[in-house]
Amino acid sequence: MTASAADTRPFAPFEWMLALRYLRARRKEGFISVIAGFSFLGILLGVATLIIVMAVMNGFRKELFNKILGLDGHVVVYKTGADDFPEYADVAKRLAAIPGIRHAVPLIEGQVIASTSAQALGAKVRGLSEEGLKALPLIFNNVRAGMLDGFDNQDGIAIGTRLAQILRVNVGDNVTLVSPRGAATPFGITPRIKAYKIAALYEMGMAEFDRSIIFMPLGEAQRFFNKGQSVDVLEVIVADPEDVGRSVAAMKAADIPSMHYVDWRQRNQSFFTVLEVERNMMFIILSIIVLVAAFNIISGLMMLVKDKGRDIGILRTMGASQGAIMRVFLITGASIGVVGTIGGCILGILFCWRIDEIRQFVAWLTSTRLFDADVYYLTRLPADLNWQTTAVIVAMALMLSVLATLYPSWRASRLDPVEALRYE
Repeated sequence: MTASAADTRPFAPFEWMLALRYLRARRKEGFISVIAGFSFLGILLGVATLIIVMAVMNGFRKELFNKILGLDGHVVVYKTGADDFPEYADVAKRLAAIPGIRHAVPLIEGQVIASTSAQALGAKVRGLSEEGLKALPLIFNNVRAGMLDGFDNQDGIAIGTRLAQILRVNVGDNVTLVSPRGAATPFGITPRIKAYKIAALYEMGMAEFDRSIIFMPLGEAQRFFNKGQSVDVLEVIVADPEDVGRSVAAMKAADIPSMHYVDWRQRNQSFFTVLEVERNMMFIILSIIVLVAAFNIISGLMMLVKDKGRDIGILRTMGASQGAIMRVFLITGASIGVVGTIGGCILGILFCWRIDEIRQFVAWLTSTRLFDADVYYLTRLPADLNWQTTAVIVAMALMLSVLATLYPSWRASRLDPVEALRYE
């Protein structure tokens, strides 16, 4: 009696045995097996696709976040009601003393035309001190040629590798910069033209920045743009960019007169909002793949229940309960979803691990240029696996797989053994 009771408990070994046998369809049940196979592939590919796309979207956001905030400060501080900012050194000192503030970098910005004998291109000059450049590791740590040591004591400039390719120059060559902010004469403002030697080439990994930004020593930028002893703004680097609001509140509490503060969220709000909306919509749209695969499980199980009507009737007459019959088909359908989800998760993680190598291989195989840096800004395809998002995808796929089996399993359990065996 004890053995019999153990055999009839929920999810007993005989239920697993029957479920696994139903998964191995015989020749006459080949069509059902094909549907089960497509259901498995649908869930596997759906889960893998969701994981890969979400990882790429997260990678895009992280890379763009790091590139944009690696070039610009987290908070821009400028003086209201005045064109010049001569007391910037005192303001920077007061701001740097606030807890949570790492650096307050003085900056001059101006538009120029960079030209050589080969080409001319519009660019943005950023006048920074050597200390300011060191506060931006995205630039200082990505010098590809030349050096930025002693940057304050030279009149050389640093340009991106893409800009150097367009202008066809290298370290030691000269680039002529033309600025409309020239000297005032009786005949009006004359453009300022000066040739500068290239001291360093950098590569930030964002094509738009690498071809359009020129770094110049702060003192030279003050002379070139007629700023005297003034700067345009202070760019503040904070310890925690995600909590920049607290740092802005602390700076405002310092009560420095005539200062206005704009953080990175205000400057890039629309850009990052679009990325977030796009990410959420891709998740919703691609989840339909898993949903379709779940419907395939339903159709496959319904056909299996109809085909196994005689077996179900015999099992019922032998004493199998309705719950046991329901669990047999529940295990059968859920096994497809669980194995497909696990396989899709592994495939998605492996794909993300080598995604840029896969891109390069496909580009070589098809002789095409995939993920053009001029279009997508970044020079490599990023993928950042967020384990929380991955867990949500796996949980969603498992839930859909189990829910898809409930109705067919219930129908199987409600089958009347007399009706099932009437014509046998």
